[in-house]
Amino acid sequence: MSKYVKQLIIDNYRQRFAGLTDAVLVNVIGLKGPETVALRSRLRQKGIRLLVIKNSLAARAAAGTPLARLFDGISGPCAICWGGEDVVTLAKELVQLEQDGRMKPFAARAALVNGAKISGAQLAEVSKWPTRQEQLSILAGQILAVGRILSGQLLASGGRLAGQIKKLAEETSPETNPVQSEATG
Repeated sequence: MSKYVKQLIIDNYRQRFAGLTDAVLVNVIGLKGPETVALRSRLRQKGIRLLVIKNSLAARAAAGTPLARLFDGISGPCAICWGGEDVVTLAKELVQLEQDGRMKPFAARAALVNGAKISGAQLAEVSKWPTRQEQLSILAGQILAVGRILSGQLLASGGRLAGQIKKLAEETSPETNPVQSEATG
């Protein structure tokens, strides 16, 4: 491959990797054509991209970026996955694919999570974290719980007071108290 073609590939990788802080290197060697199409289709539905790369050119393209650590010590053919809603969604999908027996040689080799390089085995732990959407719903529930408790406490005291006033009003009302209505009549 000529230097010119290599530079074109490096530039293409730089464009694709621009702004990436989370990515996973996976092994796709050994997948047959139909399996590869099914894999790419499944990942595309989740908004995840898969790109088979040449390690040396990808390492040059990532030099000077947070993604550079991902390529340290990597040898042999691999592919890079990125995208999805967040890194946890990406990890969940890739771990699920790895545990699924249909795409047997597929496996995570290394990952970059918030700038920290982790192994493929540690990616399984990341997949157990709550996703961004789940974290937001947990946070919203915790915020609303305080207001709900305060509202309940305020309404309970006010409800008791209103009940006591109503009971007192019924006791002193001439229509409901026959002893008072005979005395006035």
